[in-house]
This record gives sequence, C-alpha cells and structure tokens, in this order.
Amino acid sequence: NIKVVVLMSDVPKFFSAGADINFLKAADPRYKTQFCLFCNETLDKIARSPQVYIACLEGHTVGGGLEMALGCDLRFMGDEAGKIGLPEVSLGVLAGTGGTQRLARLIGYSRALDMNITGETLTPQEALDIGLVNKVFPQAETRERTLEYARKIAESASYAVSNIKLSIMNGKEMPLNVAIRYEGELQNLLFRSEDAKEGLSAFLEKRKPNWKGI
Repeated sequence: NIKVVVLMSDVPKFFSAGADINFLKAADPRYKTQFCLFCNETLDKIARSPQVYIACLEGHTVGGGLEMALGCDLRFMGDEAGKIGLPEVSLGVLAGTGGTQRLARLIGYSRALDMNITGETLTPQEALDIGLVNKVFPQAETRERTLEYARKIAESASYAVSNIKLSIMNGKEMPLNVAIRYEGELQNLLFRSEDAKEGLSAFLEKRKPNWKGI
C-alpha cells in the first residue's frame, strides 16, 4: 500500500555527506568496490520500484549524499540547506555510486562533467536553475511542503503514477519510436484497469474518484 517514499534526515544541517572518509581510508580496495556495487544495486531498485521516491534536502547534500538523492525520482531542497555537489575528485576518485552517470542523464554532459571534475558545490538556487533539484522551498517550510506534495501524489491514481514513472524512466533509454510503442503498451494496460473506469465515471459524475491502485 506504500505509494510514495520520502527520504529525509534528522541530523541538523545535513541531508547526507556520504561515506565516512576515515573508514574508507582504512578499508581494502576490494571492499570499497563491493560497497559501491551494493549502493548502486540499492539505488537501482529504488529507480525501478513502482513507488515515487522523493529526497527532502534540508541540509548539505554532498558526495554519496547527492548520489543517494540522484537515485530518487524527485529532489526538493530548502533555500538555506547549504551545499550540494560531488567533491570526490579532491580525494583522487570519482563519484562511483551513480554520480557520473545519473547526474549526466539529469543535467547533461557538460554540466555533469564540470561538477565532477571541479568538485565545486552549488547553492540551492543554482541547483534549481540547472535542473538538479525540482523545487526550492523556504527553509522552514521544506519538510512540510515536501510531505504535502507526497500526500497529494499518494491520493492520486497509483497504478497510473507507477506506469508514468516506468514510461519515462525506461523510455528515455530507448529510441523514440520504440519508446512511443512502449508508452502505448502501458496506456493499453491502464485503459483496461479498474482505475481508468473509475476515473472516467467520477469525472462524469462530478465526484472524487475511489482509486483501487496497484
């Protein structure tokens, strides 16, 4: 019955700063590689799940913290949340948990390259301007505004929402003509669903729909 998942932090001033550098320094290279693979598998499961994942960024979001946020479907940030970026190059490594790949697909090659090779961080407004985050809220309202958005999505037709997510996520990796056919296949499933019947009936009867969902 879970339709939306919101990731947030109760640590003051931080969403996440990523891995513990002291721990990684002492760890065997093979362990560090396996750690990155495990993180990527986890984020891939999030990306392919039917639920919508929202990262609520109320504090600094750097390194693995940003990579975690990139694994989510949406990112909402407070206007005084602090820094957001990928400083891994300053440690002599790359952002190996999707920081080069997911970021490039989100904001484009040149901007992703610039962020990764300089390690420079952005302000919330700069992140919004390049499409790294979806919304920037007044800091004190960030959590409630994010939860308000999540509640709105949770009350909508979850079967349609999950198929919209699948259509966009999978379709962007396909040639356009193939993606259009894929979109049509998902639409066909929705046309046959109880929610589609309910949505049309509710619209014509001018009442709130009673969705059955996934």
